[in-house]
Amino acid sequence: MIRFRLAVTAALSLVFLVTTPAQRVGPPASDADILATARDIHQRIITIDTHDDISGNFATEKDDPGSPKARRQVTLPKMKQGGLNVAFFIVYVGQGDRTPEGYESAYTQAISKFEAIHRMAETMYPDQIELAYSPDDILRIRKSGKLVACIGIENGWPIGKDLGKLQELYNRGGRYITLSHNRHNDICDSANPGEDEPAVEHNGVSEFGKLVIAEMNRLGIMVDVSHISKKSALDAIKLSKAPVIASHSGIRTMNDNPRNLDDENLLALKANGGVVQCVGLGEFVKSVPVPPERQEAIRAMRKDFGLPEGRGGRRAMQSLSPEQIGKIRERMREIDVEHPLPPVTVKDFVDHIDYAVKLIGVDHVGISSDFDGGGGVTGWNDASETMNVTIELVRRGYAEEEIAKLWGGNLLRVWRSVESVAKKSGKQ
Repeated sequence: MIRFRLAVTAALSLVFLVTTPAQRVGPPASDADILATARDIHQRIITIDTHDDISGNFATEKDDPGSPKARRQVTLPKMKQGGLNVAFFIVYVGQGDRTPEGYESAYTQAISKFEAIHRMAETMYPDQIELAYSPDDILRIRKSGKLVACIGIENGWPIGKDLGKLQELYNRGGRYITLSHNRHNDICDSANPGEDEPAVEHNGVSEFGKLVIAEMNRLGIMVDVSHISKKSALDAIKLSKAPVIASHSGIRTMNDNPRNLDDENLLALKANGGVVQCVGLGEFVKSVPVPPERQEAIRAMRKDFGLPEGRGGRRAMQSLSPEQIGKIRERMREIDVEHPLPPVTVKDFVDHIDYAVKLIGVDHVGISSDFDGGGGVTGWNDASETMNVTIELVRRGYAEEEIAKLWGGNLLRVWRSVESVAKKSGKQ
């Protein structure tokens, strides 16, 4: 997925049951001890990143996830280098027209991305990575020594108004759906409505959205409340019979961005048994001043590609070809070098984790990156740097049990609960 705002600001910028909290331990005495401890923990636990975007050319010669030369933030070599065991590759379709033609186009785009993820795991690199459909699959594949691919769906728009499409997406491996993205859809209100849209359309989850959540519960698809409005998230949490996730969200108290979750959302998520996957995306982690020279370079880049200012640029991106989007990414990399932003660091990112752990407990917090649709955190700007997050957690005195929960145990617990609810519903 390429979103104009995130593409710009990005460049701008094993399962544990819920029990009593583990005792926080003091960090090792020296940097060398911290590194050695982190390395040992990182090798033992399962590390899961719940949000990694893919391009329209993914799993082709133009965007080869197995190539050591690929410019992607998440590649198989980088996953191995950084000790990232599991990546949720994302079927993202940017919000467009809510018409029969629009729904058909969105579904076609979604299926193309499903096919690309399957092609990576089943045709191109079956000896290196395997697709997981369940937590048990993750454990089995991890034990075999392979990397693990899972599939998340970002934006429910591709189902149109056809609940039957949820079964089709589940059969293809989709295991969570972010209910909406930028702009409202038929399911719920977005945290980032378009400039031509009302701030509120459904006042939360729509009547159709209630049916969608019920069907997701029946099938065993995790409900994802990232990107949706605060009221939509509270509604979804209340409606879901299974725990929900926020697949890639920051903490609003730490950074007042509409895409981040405030304390009321977080406490509701805890009561539901869910998990917030704190996101390592610079814009969501910390607000930093943008140098005027960088702003001007970005304006020039927008003009060159015919993209309007503001939110309209995100919508215009949806009409661009994968080749054009690739060129925009390349220009943004050049701007990064010529006009860098003040750094947002791994320490800033782990501050979000710390806050969430203190507010709702370590059993309800996880980790995500939004790579290849985001980034911008110095020290964790691609999968090869994944262990740096574990190093910072060790530095702050997190015990191995806690780190294992943050890096994947909590997500797997939620996923198992979602499966249990589906099984009780009599899903075929």
